[in-house]
Amino acid sequence: MLQNFKYKIIAFVILIATLSSCKSGAGHSKSTAAILKQENFKHYVDYFNTMEDENLKFAIPNDSAWTWIEKNIPLFECPQQNFEEIYYFRWWSARKHIKKTPQGYAITEFLVDRSYADKYNMISCALGHHINEFRWLHNPQYLEEDVHLWFRGNDGKPMKKLRTFSSWTADALYNSYLVNKDDKFLLDMYPDLVAEYAAWEGDRKRKDGLFWQFDVKDGMEESLSGARKFRNARPTINSYMFGNATALAKIAKLKGDTKQESYFEAKADTLQRLVETKLWNPKSEFFETFTEKDTLAQVREAIGFIPWYFNLPEKGKGFEKAWEQIKDEKGFSAPFGLTTAERRSPRFRTHGSGTCEWDGAIWPFASSQTLTALANVLNNYDQNFVGKPDYFKQMNLYVESQYFHGRPYLGEYLDETTGYWLMGERERSRYYNHSTFNDLMITGLVGLRPRADEKIEVNPLIPQEKWDWFCLDNVLYHGNIITILWDKTGEKYHKGKGFRILKNGKEIAVSEKLEKLVSE
Repeated sequence: MLQNFKYKIIAFVILIATLSSCKSGAGHSKSTAAILKQENFKHYVDYFNTMEDENLKFAIPNDSAWTWIEKNIPLFECPQQNFEEIYYFRWWSARKHIKKTPQGYAITEFLVDRSYADKYNMISCALGHHINEFRWLHNPQYLEEDVHLWFRGNDGKPMKKLRTFSSWTADALYNSYLVNKDDKFLLDMYPDLVAEYAAWEGDRKRKDGLFWQFDVKDGMEESLSGARKFRNARPTINSYMFGNATALAKIAKLKGDTKQESYFEAKADTLQRLVETKLWNPKSEFFETFTEKDTLAQVREAIGFIPWYFNLPEKGKGFEKAWEQIKDEKGFSAPFGLTTAERRSPRFRTHGSGTCEWDGAIWPFASSQTLTALANVLNNYDQNFVGKPDYFKQMNLYVESQYFHGRPYLGEYLDETTGYWLMGERERSRYYNHSTFNDLMITGLVGLRPRADEKIEVNPLIPQEKWDWFCLDNVLYHGNIITILWDKTGEKYHKGKGFRILKNGKEIAVSEKLEKLVSE
């Protein structure tokens, strides 16, 4: 009897360990893809490795890139080869930025050292982008250790340059929780995130309740609406703080702290009202910068789309009309993507080139923010100003822009009409880790919409007629492996005609059309 009890204890321990590893992603170091075969995509990594002399090597050098990729990433396949190639290129290049430090893994922005970086060459400007992109890796260690470094890497305190740049870290970490459901990590970070919010209130909050920021501290120097030393109330930091307050309210609810939940909900409500009333220009029908002189900047910039990144604008109030500007060639529509300022402005591209100007040139940092916001509009708002074809067009241009000298490339910013990378010949620009792409592919194009409950929602933004087939496979989501596939004829994947979702290899939702599916 004692022997049986012993075996029961051992079995219980194994069960707990298994469940724990599923939750964290550690139990999926080898692919459990239901449809796609990893080896079919190795040729991309082999090719990328030949594109360069690897002069900088960090935690995962090129000769280990494929081993890392096959252990960590969702697989993707589609008939449009450049989408597929850039998908794998972005994972291959993101891996270059993982750096092993004495305090754990760090994720860098530049591969080359920058004088204004913190320890380990870390820069906080794109931290929100890093979290949203890396949340899809099977191994959570890279993201978690990077976040711990930022908030506790200075003798248990935040890194000195954590708040050098505006931040939407709380929002990004809650988004990461929606993928991995690791409430332990999120709740452990909660006090740090609350303290960060209070610090921003201490030195960036105006008397009217809005937040101000220098252009350069938004990572967007030399814009049309401001300058490096103007204390303007920009749509950026005010939307970020709304997103952070909303996330902190949700984390407080998860914690069971109703007082803090109400506290941050009130802050979010106040910021929503202020952005809608003070930053909305009814004449231009756009969210604009509110200057330190308390006047609107009277120019449309891509940062005016950022409120939708956090679903800030109230539904049914007509704010979505602003999105018509992404279809207007006098607005933000350019041959190689979405500009950072409206093209009709007489000041468009007036600051020269090669000096980090945000006066119209295309920045992947801004493109990924705008495309995330656009996906939210198409998923969460009832409007007729933009549709799936607009999203697909801009994703297609984003893909096409990520080439230089005929090879996959990611840099800082590019000319909107020629597609030429403006700092592409400089070493610092290569593999610039300052944006998302694969998160857009997963949550936008294919349309897996992370949520707190156990329903699986997929709303592809691929027009019905564009692709006859595609598959996103080996997605670690809520501890399960998710597969999403579209097969118009049923002859590609032999699972039947139509659109379907599989959970751990078992079909859980299906439709004859490429449309929104929610599993029960």
